[in-house]
Amino acid sequence: MNMMASKSFFVFAFTCLLTILLFPLHSHSHAVVKHSPLTYLKNLQGYRKGDQVNEIKYLKKYLQRFGYLSNHDKSPSSINYDDDDFFDEKLESAIKTYQTNFNLNPTGFLDSETITLMSKPRCGVPDHDMIRSRMNNNLQFHSHYVFFDGNPKWPSNKTILTWALKPGDPIDVSEPIRKALVEWSKHTRFAYQKIDDFGTADIKIGFYTGYHGDDGPFVGPGGGAYAHAFAPTYGQIHYNLNQTWVNGVVEGGVDLMTVGLHELGHVLGLAHSTIEAAIMWPYIGANSTKGLDADDVQGIHALYAS
Repeated sequence: MNMMASKSFFVFAFTCLLTILLFPLHSHSHAVVKHSPLTYLKNLQGYRKGDQVNEIKYLKKYLQRFGYLSNHDKSPSSINYDDDDFFDEKLESAIKTYQTNFNLNPTGFLDSETITLMSKPRCGVPDHDMIRSRMNNNLQFHSHYVFFDGNPKWPSNKTILTWALKPGDPIDVSEPIRKALVEWSKHTRFAYQKIDDFGTADIKIGFYTGYHGDDGPFVGPGGGAYAHAFAPTYGQIHYNLNQTWVNGVVEGGVDLMTVGLHELGHVLGLAHSTIEAAIMWPYIGANSTKGLDADDVQGIHALYAS
């Protein structure tokens, strides 16, 4: 009887061990996709100026959040950002600017290409500098990298940038960030050193949710942003904890290193590029990875050569 019990226990223990060993492999094959706050966009396809459409107000907030509509115009003819669902001329103009920025046909009409792009997860940094560069008549068409207004960068006497992770975060992004820094180090003068003191680090990296003390809350129109960062020398990267984070290509997930590579570009001084192949293009699709493009390299060289 004791021998039979021992055998039964052995089989049970072996089964449990096998389950523990195999479960992580299975769990990484597909990410648990979280609800997108941008699902309303699919209901807006096909609409144009003059239409009264439920949920247009959310599109206005989206375009306001990313720099295409101003919230400072309070004249009687301005958009009511709180409850107006009327598709007016100001909204049409904002959509045309958005479409021009992203190399779409600038019709002001909510076609499938425009809605598809808007629905993708993107960086939370607004496109102000991208828009300014597009509107500048002397834009160099052979290179479409963009700098932040005033060309902020790290001082010339600084050769080491320290970085640290926010204590207590539930996701360890050390290795993806290290790999991303290796890529940027090939094209910058900086050495990057990880330290434990989050408060004194040049680059502070952490995961946040909702309203977290800056102008880019991960709620509402900004809820679909995967992360945002700040120009030199305010070196901070905020990952959106509510995104589905993965390492590499996993169905339904967003790659930590790819996003880190993009956000570090902001920390170094690059704004959003108008080239889709560039890491500094604002959108990064799920189920994919991306590296530095020639445009990114040209941009960082130009910024620190000046």
